[in-house]
Amino acid sequence: MKTHVLPRRPAISLTELGFGAAQGGNLYRVTTDEEFAAAVDTAWAAGVRYYDTAPHYGLGLSERRLGRALRDRPRDEYVVSTKVGRLLVPSPEDAHLRDPEGFDVPASQRRVWDFSRDGVRRCIEASLARTGLDRIDIAYLHDPDDHWAQAAAEAVPALVELRDQGVVGAIGAGMNQSAMLARFVRETDVDVVMCAGRYTLLEQGAAGDLLPLAESRGVGVVIAGVYNSGLLSRDHPPADAFYNYQQAPPEVIERARRIAEVCDRHGVTLPQAALAFVRRHPAVVSTVVGVRNGTQTAETVERSTTVVPDELWESLTTAGLLAAPM
Repeated sequence: MKTHVLPRRPAISLTELGFGAAQGGNLYRVTTDEEFAAAVDTAWAAGVRYYDTAPHYGLGLSERRLGRALRDRPRDEYVVSTKVGRLLVPSPEDAHLRDPEGFDVPASQRRVWDFSRDGVRRCIEASLARTGLDRIDIAYLHDPDDHWAQAAAEAVPALVELRDQGVVGAIGAGMNQSAMLARFVRETDVDVVMCAGRYTLLEQGAAGDLLPLAESRGVGVVIAGVYNSGLLSRDHPPADAFYNYQQAPPEVIERARRIAEVCDRHGVTLPQAALAFVRRHPAVVSTVVGVRNGTQTAETVERSTTVVPDELWESLTTAGLLAAPM
């Protein structure tokens, strides 16, 4: 599988397709240990060597499962990213409840926002313990939308220290917006950022701020949320499709359907086009897609290797359905 080197950290290269492990934390519903292991096995066999997780995903369950799945594989052959900013604090009084943030796990811990130097170091130590890894290849600040001051003044310098010590290999931020990611690229010493949902076949807001800046500064961009929460994940978007983690508005569904019709005329599916589109930008170093089992993983790999004709982008632009400059 094709790989891209992080310009600022040439020792780290990411496969063009990355494995998103949120489903390994029982996102929305239970994923069995066997299903998750099969997903990792299938991804590995296909050449995927970049795996993304976070403490937030299932209150540590995703990190534990991913660590077990990778434990017997050569450590220098894969890259793991996780995230900081949400400390997991024991909450035994709520252990009889389910996690209120979308993961089907007991609420035996609660998330506490903390972008302080101490909080960042504690997050990394806990992630190392849960995964069983000797190092974290990439550490992202996780959704610091409401915490810019502390994230920029304390969390980034803390990650720089850990990078200098070799505890982490590269540092960055992961968010569902592009404006603040661009600010991190402009004002801090980050190596890579993860942009979820703001650069897709449906919407290209990041093309106006983040992507050109990252390219000029030599900062890699990982694209997540390429299907916009599921809206672009089917050949023909259904009426009950999700967009941005909630029910999609009718006008957004209609736009996605119009894009799908153009894709059909060019002999490709909407999900195939969604994956191919984001890879075209030179700032993009990887696309992380969440998968739950071996079947989903195999389907994602097949979609990602489909050759999409350039004429499709021209047709979408002519139809007013593609705003990003080519």
